[in-house]
Amino acid sequence: MKEQLWHKHKWPKTVRKSIDYPEEPLFQLLDKAADNSPDNPFTIYGPPRTYAQVREAADKIATYLHSIGIKKGDKVAMFLPNTPHYPPIFFGILKAGAVCVTANPQYTAPELKHQLKDSGAKVVFVFDHPKFTPACYEAIKGTKVKKVIVCNIKPFLSGAKGLIGGLFGKIPKSPVYKEKITAFYKDIMDKTEPNPPKVKINPKTDLALILYTGGTTGVPKGASLTHYNMYCNVLQIHEWVWLKPKGGGKPKQLEYGNEVFIGALPWYHSYGLTLTMVAAVYYGAKLVCIPDPRAGKPPLTDLLKAIQKHKGTILHAVPTLYAGIAYHPNISKFDLSSIKACGSGAAPLPPATARDFEKATGAILFEGYGLTETSPLASANPSDIKTRKFGSIGFPISDTIFKIMDIEKGRSELKQGETGEIAIHGPQVMKGYYGMEKETKEVMRTIDGKRFFLTGDIGHMDKQGYFLITDRKKDMIIVSGLKAYPREIEDVLIEHPKIILAAAIGIPQKDKPGSELIKAYVVLAPGTTAKPDDLVAWAAKRLVKYKRPREIEIRDSLPQTSVGKVLRRVLRAEELEKRGLA
Repeated sequence: MKEQLWHKHKWPKTVRKSIDYPEEPLFQLLDKAADNSPDNPFTIYGPPRTYAQVREAADKIATYLHSIGIKKGDKVAMFLPNTPHYPPIFFGILKAGAVCVTANPQYTAPELKHQLKDSGAKVVFVFDHPKFTPACYEAIKGTKVKKVIVCNIKPFLSGAKGLIGGLFGKIPKSPVYKEKITAFYKDIMDKTEPNPPKVKINPKTDLALILYTGGTTGVPKGASLTHYNMYCNVLQIHEWVWLKPKGGGKPKQLEYGNEVFIGALPWYHSYGLTLTMVAAVYYGAKLVCIPDPRAGKPPLTDLLKAIQKHKGTILHAVPTLYAGIAYHPNISKFDLSSIKACGSGAAPLPPATARDFEKATGAILFEGYGLTETSPLASANPSDIKTRKFGSIGFPISDTIFKIMDIEKGRSELKQGETGEIAIHGPQVMKGYYGMEKETKEVMRTIDGKRFFLTGDIGHMDKQGYFLITDRKKDMIIVSGLKAYPREIEDVLIEHPKIILAAAIGIPQKDKPGSELIKAYVVLAPGTTAKPDDLVAWAAKRLVKYKRPREIEIRDSLPQTSVGKVLRRVLRAEELEKRGLA
């Protein structure tokens, strides 16, 4: 790879600019781990399942799917939380030659139906649950789905817990099953031999996954990711992370067989799937299944207990989760010293949140950046504390190139220091949006003979080669012809000692066509109070006039996606309706 500007300053000396990638199916990661360390514990939820056991289960899934007519390229959906079913089903789908379609288990029937229809899925794996299972049955109407496979949690519990749960009805269970189209995960495990079909996979062209974008700016689109895209991203992540041992010494990469990944992020999302579930397989690591990270009283207590109990070493989460941990009323009662590193992504990490989290836990936090369309990781701060830069997304990772393009059309490259739209080239960049040729062409550019993806994120490269995100292109606020970005306003607000979460939006002004009024919404730290006018005055002293919020509303919470992205569009829609501007 040709040397880039960011390589010349504080690029980590331990990280290679370019690495080699094997052209292998993604499921080879599981096979290798099961061959190398068959007895290593893998999924942790109740009695641990070993790598050999999970591979056998994946082989049974692949065998069963083949037996019901699933062929190479067919789509199979997963409508599941982070339970021990997830890894064997995911890899089993790939071993059958099929393409996995992940779905948020909290989706309503219409939301799930959109993904099933759009992808053409023929089978759905669903969690056995009084809400999720009926929603799935409703969603498959009018789709190509012919089989629903229901996954109950009972087989993964200890004998005593399973028995007691069954007797007293504590194990979640659907109120109804449609017999003609339903199969059960347990029956597949009990009655199917592990003889997966031999399917020839071309890693660079064959899809492993259709991952739907979060839909924070509109209707979700299916990002088509190949086996190669995801395999490369796991190797890029491994190459990037070098940590100094707590006792001192030279930086080391993560250790095979000795890591414990905390599965706090949902695995239907690219961040949780690649950086936690699939990465854990690469390291032959333990994977602690956390179906609901906010569970417990107070919220997040169960997550903190899991980290302490299993001595978690790697935690990937989102800023709102880190804020929740930092301000947890009982944080001092938990021992989190086992954590080697924490990664933050999916939403901007306010520097104040990072500092408060580290102060409360003693852990080290690094911000990265990526998108569903990039498998997801595209850049990250160095894992050396001395060279990380709060407020930045660090440097593009190995074999990845960033360019800053003009905001209007994305066709002219801008100079270092100028603000524009970030475009990304690398082996982890998606094949395209599934079934959406026009939309794919709109976001792809050929620059210097290389294929780049226009991210929709606005940012720039500073003098030291670090990249900084200003905001989403679609969230830009126009105030009297000047451009204001919500993130920079939010970062200032979160510096206030009482504010732990903030969101800023633009509201059209009737008396000033083409200009918007800035309104911010904030959540206060537990046990604190403040007056909106005082917060407005505080912000006015720290922001240039056109960036100042004219109004600040205090709320108990802000609307968010399941992975912690604040839904500014929801706030804006509410405000427009309230003001009669909808």
